[in-house]
Amino acid sequence: MSGWRFRPGAWMTAATIGFCALTVALGIWQTRRAAEKEALQARLERLGAERPLTLSARPIDPDDYALRRVVARGEYADRFTILLDNRVHRGRAGFHVLSPLRIAGGGVHVLVNRGWIAAGPTRAELPQIATPAGEQTVAGLATVPPGRVYELAAETVDGRVWQNLLLERYRAWSQLELQPIVIQQTNDAGDGLVREWERPDAGADRHRGYALQWYALAGLAVVLYVVLNLKRPANRGA
Repeated sequence: MSGWRFRPGAWMTAATIGFCALTVALGIWQTRRAAEKEALQARLERLGAERPLTLSARPIDPDDYALRRVVARGEYADRFTILLDNRVHRGRAGFHVLSPLRIAGGGVHVLVNRGWIAAGPTRAELPQIATPAGEQTVAGLATVPPGRVYELAAETVDGRVWQNLLLERYRAWSQLELQPIVIQQTNDAGDGLVREWERPDAGADRHRGYALQWYALAGLAVVLYVVLNLKRPANRGA
């Protein structure tokens, strides 16, 4: 390397430092997300080995039920069924069907995500949904919906078609007393709905792959910075 000089410009140094800081930060964030998913996986495996909790009409703390297997008995209030829009299953557009179940022994309901159904040929033709009558036993995973979502569209509710589920919005719309969880149904109800749920802990390997890509970009930036700023003096004639 005799004769070579490393003379980086100020603007290139600043740009490289900024780019590396950004990509490393993104890599760290993806690494943390992978760790969170792994911790969630361990929690799901532990809770999956426990007996399902029976959901009653008594008030509950959602944190005590989150990601636990639960069982509830009651009757559906079908007139308050809603469809969550833009749910895709195996590349096909459709809806998630949510119906409130009036829990036996009281006037409290719990929302049940009963599964996925394909959309009709046009937006005006909603799918026909068969809701079981009489007392039902619902088994599934207790989930806690977000308290707030970012919504671009001004119209987020169009009749029974909703873009997002917010329990407070649903309470105001239905005037029902609700438990603070949603049951993601797993048992067969003979209603033709698809219940192939993605696990909440899915994606740890994907996050690790993204992290590796961000770290690699930071390393590439450093290599380019060095290579582009190594200068060899021009040969001078005698």
